[in-house]
Amino acid sequence: MFRGIDEVDWASLRHAYGSAEDVPGLLRGLASADPAERESALDGMYGAVHHQGGVYDATLACVPFLLALAVREEVRDRAGVVELLVSIGDIAGDEGASAEENAAMARAALHAGADVFVRLAGDADAGVRRAAAGALVRFLGPPARVLALLRERITVERDDRVLLALAASLGLFAGRHQEHASGAVDLLAELSGPPYGPGLRLAALGQLAGCAPELLPANLVPAVVRLLRDRSGEHTRTGHGSGRPGPDTLADRLRRLRPSDEEGSQLMRTLHSALGSRVTDRVALLCGQLTSPDPLDRCNAVWMSAGLFREWRTGGAEPVALIGAQLGADEGRLHDAATAVLVELFELAGPAADHLHALVTLRPEFRLRHGERGGPTLGGPLKALARTGDPRATPVLSEVLAGPVVPDDLGYAIPHLGPAASPLAPALRRRLARVPPDGPDTHERAAPLLSALTALGDAESIPAVLRLLRGMPDGPRPRDALTGAAVRALGAFGRAADEAVPDLRGLLETDRAVAAAEALWSITGEPDTVLPALLRELTVSGDRRRRAAAADTLARLGPAARPALPGLRRIAGSGDARERATAACAVWRIAGEPEQFLPVLRSAWAEDPRTRTPVAGCVATLGLAGAPLHDLLRTELASPRRHRADVRGYGSHDIHEDEGLLRVCREALAGVGHG
Repeated sequence: MFRGIDEVDWASLRHAYGSAEDVPGLLRGLASADPAERESALDGMYGAVHHQGGVYDATLACVPFLLALAVREEVRDRAGVVELLVSIGDIAGDEGASAEENAAMARAALHAGADVFVRLAGDADAGVRRAAAGALVRFLGPPARVLALLRERITVERDDRVLLALAASLGLFAGRHQEHASGAVDLLAELSGPPYGPGLRLAALGQLAGCAPELLPANLVPAVVRLLRDRSGEHTRTGHGSGRPGPDTLADRLRRLRPSDEEGSQLMRTLHSALGSRVTDRVALLCGQLTSPDPLDRCNAVWMSAGLFREWRTGGAEPVALIGAQLGADEGRLHDAATAVLVELFELAGPAADHLHALVTLRPEFRLRHGERGGPTLGGPLKALARTGDPRATPVLSEVLAGPVVPDDLGYAIPHLGPAASPLAPALRRRLARVPPDGPDTHERAAPLLSALTALGDAESIPAVLRLLRGMPDGPRPRDALTGAAVRALGAFGRAADEAVPDLRGLLETDRAVAAAEALWSITGEPDTVLPALLRELTVSGDRRRRAAAADTLARLGPAARPALPGLRRIAGSGDARERATAACAVWRIAGEPEQFLPVLRSAWAEDPRTRTPVAGCVATLGLAGAPLHDLLRTELASPRRHRADVRGYGSHDIHEDEGLLRVCREALAGVGHG
């Protein structure tokens, strides 16, 4: 199986980390009798030779040897080798011409050797048969032969997990060979009913939802819930319980957050993904999953709900309340999953607030989270409760503030509580006064406190903020960020912070000029003091974020900022979407010239969803004058999909941002009689 391996010039080939001289050792390691060596070799293949899905010239050179390994029965863990081959051949190769060429050559090699997978589809090892099922569709031809093989394998196969893989392969086949799809669809329709077992029927329904949704039963949700419960009843699970939520170490959390029913998770994830925009059905399905007697089904449902909430504006309180009900579960894995999802939801977690409040009241140990590294942080249940804006979080946070251990990040939860958090201001103020301005952890300790006091508009904290601002030594970016936070706090205090004016004027010649100018405007209302600095940042700064911030601050000045109009008009006609939108909004607010810049704002709104919240805010500020863009706001409110669902790196805070966009749109339209 290694014939010719020493004739390859591996030193001249490359993988993710340079020379491929180590690849022969990895290939031989895959055939080792030592399980640890085999596992290490497979890790090395994925870590270097097929790093993050990449196909290098070394990857291509490995394909013949991997095919030879896959058919040798004496080789253990051949299923892992077949899965590696499938992954190599399934890569599009979109990272440059060389990568695309390598990927195409790898696919060609696997197509040429595809008869290997025909043999493996009937292997004695069920794991190998399972991995080979998808390879038949990806690499074998012609389609009629592939479909005949899949039909044959389904007829003779007795292993449930292999049957699930064959059902998935039928769905893949229908998507790739639409001219032959009817045969695969007919097979899936047959597998979705009796006498087949509930797991296979669920798998078939998930594939039908993707390739032939018109064949799904009219009573899909109750049918799926019933099958799911039948499947759970068939499975005797052992070793999945972790007792009540255990030690809050990183290793323990990672272990508990992994689904312990991977098969069930994949079945339901496939169905949810295929249902896509059928949000009503998906919400009903989640509710069915979340009321299952099996905690593993409920745990899978909790994790799937996160994907639904991130992408769609569901407006469904019922699944959120059911997720909250999982907080008291005996399964630590289920408790942790529910907590993690509720933390992501911010105000949408309101229907679970009663459960969160009961947990942090009756179980004080969940108010803090002690990690393996660093100091304690706010416990997930208490953070989630505060993020809902529920005032019941305030007395609990007060108790934490009065305790011997106070997490530094507590301050970041307080802005979500609004005025209800006002009783916490004295304790926050005292803690800020005790932070040394020049300590190694000053930023970590002070930034959350400044965030909280800014949100509360606590003017009594001005001496503590000034002490911090004046005492910080010159240094790198952490000091700059903390200076910015202190300056924003002073601006939030308005005219009460008059004694800070000299300090802020001193910052007008620094990198914090925009923040200082904005604070000065809030305190003094004197445009002549801040205009020179803002004009300089607008025209001279090479940092687009600083230019955009300067434009935003100039917009607040209104007509007093007319000297900035030439620079703002220039930026509105060039640059990226966010910069153009900010400058166009500023011109509109300063000069009342919407006509010229309406196309700019419309194009930015469509081009970059991140511009929508600031543009909607501009429209809201303008009142009736913002009417030319009201159609965009109404369209946004009618859309069922979150505005950043397609943005790379989309995360939990973007759910909160999306809800904020909807709130601004509603307020803007309601304020002019369009609610």
